[in-house]
Amino acid sequence: MKVKQFLAIILMSLCGITSAQAQTQIIAHRGYWDKLGSAQNSLSSLENAIKFGAYGSELDVWITKDGIVVLNHDETYQGVVIQTATYAELSALRLVNGEPIPTLQQYINIAKKQNKTKLIVEIKSHYTAEDDRRAARETVRLINESGIAGMVDYISFSEHVCKELIRLNPKHRVAYLNGEKSPATLKAEGYWGLDYAWNVLKEQHPEWIKEAKALGLTTNVWTVNNVERMQYFISQGIDYITTDNPQLLRGLLTE
Repeated sequence: MKVKQFLAIILMSLCGITSAQAQTQIIAHRGYWDKLGSAQNSLSSLENAIKFGAYGSELDVWITKDGIVVLNHDETYQGVVIQTATYAELSALRLVNGEPIPTLQQYINIAKKQNKTKLIVEIKSHYTAEDDRRAARETVRLINESGIAGMVDYISFSEHVCKELIRLNPKHRVAYLNGEKSPATLKAEGYWGLDYAWNVLKEQHPEWIKEAKALGLTTNVWTVNNVERMQYFISQGIDYITTDNPQLLRGLLTE
């Protein structure tokens, strides 16, 4: 062991910080959007997350009626139902910062220019199981053909999406969002990790973080925006914290 590494371990021990805590990484929720001139799930929010140096920039994707994968959190935007609309219908709409609704391919094009910040791709739950699987297949196709599979983690509330991702490639890094599956169940079903709401991991099943780590699963929590909760999950050695306030979290991690 190098002298610097040894001294770092001693210092963390004196401060009551474990090595697991030191490894907690920041995921910018819907990108780093809380900056002047940006918007959630916009190209600028991804660029901000990259400049910030976040581990990942989370994004939400839907597939349109004509097969284009686009970004938006909600099922509708300005009254247009995304999964039943064509891309031409969506392309005329603008985000609050004036940007058009981006496509996944546009996001990929930005992500390819660097090798630090990953895309944390949430594939949304569509109307039917087949639409879920279609969205998963098209998302994977775009990512694989762009050569950035190693820079992408997948998340979803939909079991249809997750099972399709795992079927397409058991090595896909897939984390489940819904919160009801135990770590043992996730492991048995081929998941890479869990990505649960803060109240699930703090109030309902605080033991699941340790259980998941023991099984070799990754642990992520969403969406954590206040100091007390951030400090709690850092103290638990969680792998990733998804937040709307990356700067606040970085400050706590570097104190």
